[in-house]
This record gives sequence, structure tokens and C-alpha cells, in this order.
Amino acid sequence: MVGENERPGERGQALLVALFVVYLGLLCWLVLWKLEPPHLGDGTLRHVKLIPFSPDGGLDPNSPQEVAANLLMFVPFGLYLRLLAPARPWWQAAVVVAAASLALETTQYVLAIGWSDVTDVITNTAGGVAGIALTALVRRRLRARTARVMTRICLIGTVLALLATGLFVASPLHYAPMRDRTAAPAHPRTAALTGHAAPVSALP
Repeated sequence: MVGENERPGERGQALLVALFVVYLGLLCWLVLWKLEPPHLGDGTLRHVKLIPFSPDGGLDPNSPQEVAANLLMFVPFGLYLRLLAPARPWWQAAVVVAAASLALETTQYVLAIGWSDVTDVITNTAGGVAGIALTALVRRRLRARTARVMTRICLIGTVLALLATGLFVASPLHYAPMRDRTAAPAHPRTAALTGHAAPVSALP
């Protein structure tokens, strides 16, 4: 059980909520639009891949880099959920992560802005569970200091993520939407690290 002294104070809780909101915003922007300006697709990317980690519908298998990226970017999701609601069972946090990933994949299909892939749901959920497990390990080590220490780490991580995002957006490298590409590869799935649009060099 999690003791009351292991919960963040009111100010710490408010800061964690704010950091979580920033993380969710960056996550949605990255997953849905690959840090490009939000847009609607033209229908060419509306495809559902139901066979995990395997070729399907003309798409190549998921690359190890893509799997790793999808896993890592959801680790903070599980971490935040456990810090904000430490008394709830861990599996409830895992269900929330899985539901969020499924919602993002569904949104990609509805907006026609990326392949909807069951592999992404699996790896995203695994990343969230890893974050949940990491929080449990840290809590066993730090006990009452967990919330304070982890909040500071989350703050530093958020600042670094915002800086990295700003540098990426300002750079000439972008994950351009497929509708803006002049030449599409035979298998667009293999061209992206965390999404389903090929990286191209473009002027900002």
C-alpha cells in the first residue's frame, strides 16, 4: 500500500498534472502529426494493420527502431499515472495506457493521417507498463521521497523534451505528410521511426 506521506503535496500534485498535460500534448503531436502542422489526410493513409510485428497489406514488418521508439515514448505515461494515482491498482493504469494508445490509432484512421497498427498498441502498452514498474522500483527505494524526486526528474525531462522538439521543428528535417512527398517509397512504413510518414528534407 502507498502511504499518505508518499503522495505529492498540493503544489507537487499541481506541477505533476501540468507536466503530464504537456507530455500528453507532445505525445499526441508526435504520434498523430509527427511534429508537423496538424492536418487532415486525403484517405491514402487509411489502413489497419492487424498482424503484429509482421508484413501485412503490402507493409513491411515493424523495424526494431520503430518498436523501441513506440515503447520508450509511452514509458512516461505509466510513470505519470502511478505518481498521480499511486493508490490505484497498477493494472488500471495499464488499461488507461492501452486505451489511450488505441484512441490514438483510431484517430489516425479517422483522420487518415497514418497507418493504424495493432503493433503500436502492444508496444505502447508495454512502454506504459514499463513506466509503471519503474515507478514501483523507485518507490521501494526512495519511499517518502519518491514524489519529490520523480517530480524533479519529470520537470527536467519535460524541459529537455520541449527543447528537443523546438530544435527539431526549427531544423530542415521533418516527417512530411505523405501528401506532400514528391516520391513515395514502395513501403512507406519502413521509412518512419515512430510513425507512418517518410522523413524528407524540407525547408521550415
